[in-house]
Amino acid sequence: MSIESEQPAGEAAIRISNVWKIFGDRADEALRAIREQGLSKSQVLETYNAVVGVADVSLEVNKGEIFCVMGLSGSGKSTLVRHFNRLLEPTDGKIEIHGTDVMALDPAGLMEFRNRKIGMVFQNFALLPHRSVLDNVAMPLEIRNINKNERMRRAAKMLKTVELDAWGNKYAHELSGGMQQRVGLARALAADPEVLLMDEPFSALDPLIRRQLQDEFIKLSAVMKKTTMFITHDLDEAVRIGDRIAIMRDGRVVQVGTAEDIVMHPADDYVADFVAGISRLAIVRAHAVMQPLEKYRAALGAPPDDAPRVQENASLSELIQLAIDSDAPIVVRDAGVDVGVITRPDILQTVIEGAETS
Repeated sequence: MSIESEQPAGEAAIRISNVWKIFGDRADEALRAIREQGLSKSQVLETYNAVVGVADVSLEVNKGEIFCVMGLSGSGKSTLVRHFNRLLEPTDGKIEIHGTDVMALDPAGLMEFRNRKIGMVFQNFALLPHRSVLDNVAMPLEIRNINKNERMRRAAKMLKTVELDAWGNKYAHELSGGMQQRVGLARALAADPEVLLMDEPFSALDPLIRRQLQDEFIKLSAVMKKTTMFITHDLDEAVRIGDRIAIMRDGRVVQVGTAEDIVMHPADDYVADFVAGISRLAIVRAHAVMQPLEKYRAALGAPPDDAPRVQENASLSELIQLAIDSDAPIVVRDAGVDVGVITRPDILQTVIEGAETS
């Protein structure tokens, strides 16, 4: 099976092609040996004293999409995201963001690109303790030499957006961890970047606060529509936040797809094990469970006129409840047209398959 599901229609904001990152003094030699001899990660370490951080990764991220990159510790996800604004220099490969060849930028151009095009939010809140909350948020605008009145106005507006407008005169130590992270997000957004890079931004927070911030980020993203690369080791978080997910292992991308794609059609045993603990109830949708209407008609005839009808994005949980309430098959509709049918055995098979992988 291909590691990548069908690319949804949309304008690509980010394209990375065949990106490698090998750490060590002999990185170029190691890369040649990998390509010519097929050396493994452990062989590269033994022979060249070099560590493969990212291995031949190619991805496209659509404009306005929240694209989650996830994997276990050491999988290469954080290393990958640091290439987008060249905090790390790739050993090889191409990176394009909104048409800009990032690798072609000179130092001055790179600084301008970082200041104007990219916003970053890290796990560490990285707020300056001697600056007020408002001054922290305004800092990217100060770097752009925007006059003080304008940058304070824009910073105050962004603080209101993250519901911290009453805290502008406070200092970081006076805020909770969750509030500090919201300040970090406001600071990243204040300069109106085209792309947000978020490296495990909520992982240092306790579970309740983390979930609240996830909810707030989802709402904010729906309004601001920023293209976002979101790095996480938490599959539940990726499923809640991401439009699509890339799963990494040993520096390579193993599979790319929606949460439903990955849960229903894992590319290999590693991905299957990775998603085994995820409940299908809210992820799997009617279109993934249904059988085509014509196939059902050929075998069993037309479904009854009073059969319950759902849209193709109805969740498995909704389908189960309908199957409890009615003996009739469930008709699936798309754009007002009947396109498929779901029977109780279809639902049971989907639930059983999920239980078998848990």
